[in-house]
Amino acid sequence: MSDDSRTVPQEQLPSDDLHPPPMPVINLGHLNLDPAIRACVVEDITKACRDLGYFQIINHGISQSVMDGAVDAASDFFKLPSETKEEFASDDLRRPVRYDTSSKDGISMSRAYLKHYAHPLSEWVQYWPEKPPIYREYMGNFATELRRVALQLMEAILEGLGLGKDYQHEKFEQGLQLMSVNCYPKESEGDTAIGLAPHSDYGFLTILFTSCRGLEVVDRNSNSWKVVQPLPHALHVHVGDHMEVLSNGRIKTVVHRAVLNPEEARISMASINGFAMHEKVSSARELVNEQNPEKYTASSFNDFLNYLTSNLDNKHRNFLESLRV
Repeated sequence: MSDDSRTVPQEQLPSDDLHPPPMPVINLGHLNLDPAIRACVVEDITKACRDLGYFQIINHGISQSVMDGAVDAASDFFKLPSETKEEFASDDLRRPVRYDTSSKDGISMSRAYLKHYAHPLSEWVQYWPEKPPIYREYMGNFATELRRVALQLMEAILEGLGLGKDYQHEKFEQGLQLMSVNCYPKESEGDTAIGLAPHSDYGFLTILFTSCRGLEVVDRNSNSWKVVQPLPHALHVHVGDHMEVLSNGRIKTVVHRAVLNPEEARISMASINGFAMHEKVSSARELVNEQNPEKYTASSFNDFLNYLTSNLDNKHRNFLESLRV
């Protein structure tokens, strides 16, 4: 199972890491204030999605202790003996839990990762690692909170698109959540500085917490790599392929990569959110008209996995491009 669907050519884009422009920061707590303030926040979120495809959120309601607990659980897992972690190794993309350190997905260059489904938690947590002893509880608490935030953000984005916050509410409520827990080593002299090659994610939204700097996104305006400077207690959000499909191209997926930190190893934990396994995502009828005809073929997460499986040897595979009408 993979969250990665879109690779881009490996030409070196320029980096703006010396003077990175500011990134939108959304105070999520303001969504719960009076309608006028909520409308402003909805507009800010929609603008960030439409113009950039990424932003950071603060005041999201996830306690620091829950976030720290998840980092501890992830760190402790990656410190386990190799033979313990290898129990979860598999080439089967449909396994509910997968661990790997290789580049079999065509984009992992220097990372170890553990991927597992997380919603509904009661259904999937039984497959998660039992070691370290804190993993299921601490990562489960974090995953549950991340899903709450994802649903809150989706309501705002759907509202901003003019679809209404309750658009396909049941499908989002019953949707899939994939946790991708990653460990990137400290950059060593002579090693590649890239931990994860450029790609986009398949779902609607990815919400990510990172222990230190290392995430970069492509800035569309300058066509350069933009360093994500993590704010204290903030979460990073970027949109995925199915958001582009649902919005019929009004919102574009985000190409991003992971670079190794020269000062320390890095833990990142991403929650990728989509519809249920076999539920098709298509462009919203309300966003299709004569001037804006439907641009994408409907697809599901199952279709995405089938595409990956049939294109394992193609490092430049692009699921989203395969959907374009």
